[in-house]
Amino acid sequence: MNAQELIDKLNWRYATKAFDASRKLSTEQLDVLLSAIQLAPSSLGLQPYKVLVISNPEIREQLKAAAYNQTQITDASEIIVFATYKDFNLSHVDDFANNIAATRGLQKEDIQGYVDMMNGSVSSKTQEQLQIWNARQAYIALGILLETAALLAIDACPMEGFSVEQFDEILGLSALNLTSVVIAAVGYRSAEDGYQHYKKVRKSKEDLFIKI
Repeated sequence: MNAQELIDKLNWRYATKAFDASRKLSTEQLDVLLSAIQLAPSSLGLQPYKVLVISNPEIREQLKAAAYNQTQITDASEIIVFATYKDFNLSHVDDFANNIAATRGLQKEDIQGYVDMMNGSVSSKTQEQLQIWNARQAYIALGILLETAALLAIDACPMEGFSVEQFDEILGLSALNLTSVVIAAVGYRSAEDGYQHYKKVRKSKEDLFIKI
């Protein structure tokens, strides 16, 4: 793929308002999207979130009611919910440190300096600050998902219009120390979705970028 093809793909994508409920992603397509999320960068590499992939139609009907009856929730192939930890603490850092050591064939003592730095970064923040920080990391993963979907000609719609409290209750997130922060619906656009024909409106490069 050359540079112009990449830009064309990004121009093609839009926040799909109406999905074709009869079209589903293949297992392979969904796995690529999830692999892209898995590989998304996050601060310190901590990935301070979980990602729920929701196909169950009964659950999605409940979620639709908690998302102001937006049809994407039930018509898209899958709904992906990014959820961050309500209580993020040093045990999460320890889990990550163990993963680093196991993955790279190291002793934990070999990375103690990095572990100390991560512990200091987490300990210096209040839970409110950690919630904001972790949500930002989830949004980075969302961005990677949206771009990957576009490159694969898969439609997607990022969504913030939902009741966090109701989503958390329906999905049982509180028991998992999680809270929902943002959704992505993925699938294929409906031919009836007029938004696909609108010209994309963005700031000009002259207005958007400041070069120093």
